[in-house]
Amino acid sequence: MESPSITFGEDSDSVLIENLLASVSQHQRQKNREQTTNRMRARTMNGYWCFPAPPGFRYERVAGHGKLLVRDEPLATIIAEALEGFACGRFASQSEVKTYLESEPAFASRFPNGFVRYEEVIRLLTRPHYAGYIEVPAWGITLRKGRHDGLISLDTYSRVQDRIREGARVAARADINEDFPLRGFALCGDCEHPLTSCWSKSKTGKKHPYYMCFHKGCSSYRKSIRRDVIEGEFAVLLNDITPSPAKLSIAKRMFSAAWNERQDRARENAALYAQKIKELDAQVEALLSRLMEADTSTVIKAYEKKIGQIEQEKLLLAEKAEATGKPKATFEQMFELAIRFPVSLWKVWETGRFDMQRLVLRLAFTDRLAYCRNEGFRTPEVSFLFKVLRGESMPDCEMAEREGFEPSCRVSPTIRFRVGAVMTASVPLRGKD
Repeated sequence: MESPSITFGEDSDSVLIENLLASVSQHQRQKNREQTTNRMRARTMNGYWCFPAPPGFRYERVAGHGKLLVRDEPLATIIAEALEGFACGRFASQSEVKTYLESEPAFASRFPNGFVRYEEVIRLLTRPHYAGYIEVPAWGITLRKGRHDGLISLDTYSRVQDRIREGARVAARADINEDFPLRGFALCGDCEHPLTSCWSKSKTGKKHPYYMCFHKGCSSYRKSIRRDVIEGEFAVLLNDITPSPAKLSIAKRMFSAAWNERQDRARENAALYAQKIKELDAQVEALLSRLMEADTSTVIKAYEKKIGQIEQEKLLLAEKAEATGKPKATFEQMFELAIRFPVSLWKVWETGRFDMQRLVLRLAFTDRLAYCRNEGFRTPEVSFLFKVLRGESMPDCEMAEREGFEPSCRVSPTIRFRVGAVMTASVPLRGKD
């Protein structure tokens, strides 16, 4: 072995020098690793992410921060929509999130053949970075607010974790085909089993789409239903449950009154959140005092786990308190956005987008639709939103005057609506709407 700066030999002095140089070099490497780790840990504790940027983010130099995570479009918007869709139930399972991500070329192009693995989906769903928070359990750094802006709120992130714990992971069915959007949702009216579907080839070689029941013993076994017939009747059904302009006018006044009531309660809610945070602080102090007295590792780990859960709950309450009384948009903007879907069911269905068609089925109906070959669809079970807009499911709806015990011609009558268990509103009648 030769070196331009060291002469190697077999004598004891040469071996000693060689060992000393190796030990010093090893010490330098270990010291450099320790210093780098300590600096990264300190920066992470201050809210900065020090590892490769997660998908949807990129590093950018920001004055006063150094390298900071910022949104990386269009991936940031795609991932935010996937997370919010999974949290609110638009995507019923992780497989639907996977399908959505694969349908976005900007995201799918990052993977071989555009195939997104389930491991990547679960990583996206469980990263706190997208809520604006960071954690490094290996370094003992618990969940804390990051210096970067998140793609979603902490409340949305918490709902995503709840859905994951509930087991919302169902493999996508291979027999669900975009040519038959009602497959799996339409039932045979005679046996209550799901209708299947297929393409039938005529003598001329032309293909024709059909739905049919393949349940043996059913009176409609293997009796086909033309796709244009059943889907045409479904279009009529969608038009029937679409709310009328008069009902929308009443609903708008009802929700406007409820919006104003919620705004009035915002300050009370902020005070309640602050009080709850103080109570949680007291619980943490009590647990810390018990932790100091604990002498077994099992008890210590249990206390540490409980403290971590309380700290996460405090972060969630603090975010809610900060957002209370600060709506993201005006009532007019929110109402127009929310009502756009129920008033245009058929337009959404007619777009032909398979994911939107499945969304219509999931949000408009609470149960699958039974279809009789000679009678059509049975009375469907529509969702609560459409019941409200159609004037149904309001047991507390009553005619009443605003003041006094005797009838008065000076006071216009009102209708008091009760929607669910928390939102009430009194709306004056105006003309025939």
